[in-house]
Amino acid sequence: MFDKLEDLLIRFEEIMGELNEPDVTANQERFRALMKEQSDLTPIVEAYREYKKCNQDIEDSLMMLDEENDPDMREMLKEELNSAKTRVSELEEELKILLLPKDPNDEKNVIVEIRAGAGGDEAALFAAEIYRMYVRYAERQRWRVETMDVEEIGIGGMKYVSFMISGQGAYSRLKYESGVHRVQRVPETESGGRIHTSTITVAIMPEVEDFDVQIDMNDCKFDVFRASGNGGQCVNTTDSAVRLTHIPTGIVISCQDEKSQLKNKDKALKVLRAKLYDLEQQKRHDEEAELRRSQVGTGDRSEKIRTYNFPQGRVTDHRIKLTLYKIDAIMDGDIQELIDNLTAADQAAKLAKMNQNAIA
Repeated sequence: MFDKLEDLLIRFEEIMGELNEPDVTANQERFRALMKEQSDLTPIVEAYREYKKCNQDIEDSLMMLDEENDPDMREMLKEELNSAKTRVSELEEELKILLLPKDPNDEKNVIVEIRAGAGGDEAALFAAEIYRMYVRYAERQRWRVETMDVEEIGIGGMKYVSFMISGQGAYSRLKYESGVHRVQRVPETESGGRIHTSTITVAIMPEVEDFDVQIDMNDCKFDVFRASGNGGQCVNTTDSAVRLTHIPTGIVISCQDEKSQLKNKDKALKVLRAKLYDLEQQKRHDEEAELRRSQVGTGDRSEKIRTYNFPQGRVTDHRIKLTLYKIDAIMDGDIQELIDNLTAADQAAKLAKMNQNAIA
C-alpha cells in the first residue's frame, strides 16, 4: 500500500509541475484532464502527508522521552505520543478506503425511473412521494432536476416518472437507491383503518456519453405526438412529444417535458443510452455473482431494499439492518444519513474482500 502511496505522491507533484507550464494551460483538454487527476489525488495525498507527519511525530516523541527526565514534560510527551499513534491508526483505515477502486460512474449525473408496483392507487401515491423525496434531496445538494416523462393519476399519484438529476457526484450518492421500496400505512382511500403494504421500484442509471454506448440510428424508430400535462404553451397544441422505440431490445421511451421536439428527441436518446448501458451492467452483475455479493444492493432490481412504516414512524434499510425513526424528515429529502451508512457498509465489505484476497 505504501509503495503505491509513494508513487501517487510523486505523480501528484508531477501534475502540479505540469499545471504551471504555459503550453499545458494553452491546451484546454490536457489542462482539464490534469485538473481532474489532481482533484482525484488531493484527498489521498493530503491524508498520506498527514500520516507521514504523524509517524515523524511518534519518532520525535520517543526520542525526546529517552532524553527527558522532568515528570511533567514526560507526561505531556506521552500524551502527544498516544495521540499521534491513534491518528496513525485512523489514517491507515482512511487511506485503505481512499485507495479502493473507484466506480468510474461515481461523478456522473443520474437518470432515475420510479414505477408504481403492487398496491394500485396507493402505490402510485407513494411513487409520487418518493419522487418528491429525491427532488428535495437534490435541492439540498443544489443539483438540477429535469423531468423526462411522467404518467400521473387523478388523485396526485404517479404510475411512472423518469427524471435526470445533474450534479457532481450524483451517481456516487444515489446508486444505492435502486430496488424495491415498500410502504406500510393506512391509505387515504381506506375507510376501515387497515394498514396496507404497497411497493414501488426505483432504478438509478448513470448518464453515459455517446462514446460509452454507440447507438445505430437505424435501430431507432421515432414517433411524435401531442404532449399532455398541466397546461402551458405548446402542451396539447403541437406534436412536440417524442416516443423512441429501440427495435433490437424493445425499449420504449417517451419524452414530453420540452416544448421542442428536437430537445425531447435528445433527452430520449440520453435515456436510451443509459438503459442500454444499464442492461450491460445487469448482465455483468448476473455473471459475477461474487461481485454482487460484495456490494450493498447496487445490482438486483427485484431486491426489497427498504421499508417505510408510517404508523411506527420508521424507515428500515434491510441491506444494512438500519432503522431510523424520522420518517417525516426522510420523506422531506433528508436521506443523507441513509446514504452515508450505505456507503460505509459498501466500503467495509470491499475492504474485507481486499483483506481476504491479500491473505490468500
